[in-house]
Amino acid sequence: MRLITQNLLGHHEDWPSRRPVLADGVRRLRPDVLLFQEAVVTEEHDMVADLLGDDFHVSHHPVREPDGSGISIASRWRIGAVRELDLRAGPRTEDFAASALLADVHWPHSEVPLLLVNHKPSYKTELEYEREQQCVKTARLVEEIVERTGQHVVLGGDFDAMPESASIRFWRGLQSLDGTSVAYRDVWELTHGAEPGHTFAPSIMPLITPRWRTDLDRRIDYIMVRCEDGGGPTVHAVRCDRTFTTPVAGVWGSDHFGLIAELLVAGCR
Repeated sequence: MRLITQNLLGHHEDWPSRRPVLADGVRRLRPDVLLFQEAVVTEEHDMVADLLGDDFHVSHHPVREPDGSGISIASRWRIGAVRELDLRAGPRTEDFAASALLADVHWPHSEVPLLLVNHKPSYKTELEYEREQQCVKTARLVEEIVERTGQHVVLGGDFDAMPESASIRFWRGLQSLDGTSVAYRDVWELTHGAEPGHTFAPSIMPLITPRWRTDLDRRIDYIMVRCEDGGGPTVHAVRCDRTFTTPVAGVWGSDHFGLIAELLVAGCR
């Protein structure tokens, strides 16, 4: 299974020029499932359908910015049950459509659908406390579902937090939050070890807004696989690469580099 997570940057920074870069790039990468952030969906324009055409099943989270920006999931395989979380957690997060989208993907590798999770917490640098609350809320719903179904879980998105942060350490099983803990493996770390793998790089990315131009290059976009109880991940990470890391004819696809992962279900070939 090939999975992409990609922040699309909405309609900002000359979308008509960026669109063919993204559309052609995704077509060449041939993903089976995609997690999108900052994807605009309005009555006039569905950015996901515009990029992917008719070959994918799509689910959009209803919590969106005034311009229609939000998170979406696309899959070559049928999407079944969908759960939606509103992750706005307190007054400091009311001005942003933080959300999580959980979808049953009826993949061909098992009669039990894959549980695919697109997690998009608050983006502001100072809101790590809220990101902690948001990841716990998403993780708890996943655990409730898996306890009933035993599904494989793949989690991804633009988490707006570096690997050392509490929210990412929580996902990776390195610390508890709010009286609970989980264990996921970071696919980039599984396949690249300690390589930095920056996905948000102010030092080279001209599309990044001025308030972050003097900031650190950092990894804030992730694909993770859930560990089985008492063991390692139930989905094997074959490879993981960054997407859209260079401009095409001078045009960058987005202000984020995305990720593409090739994943193999244990016992499947």
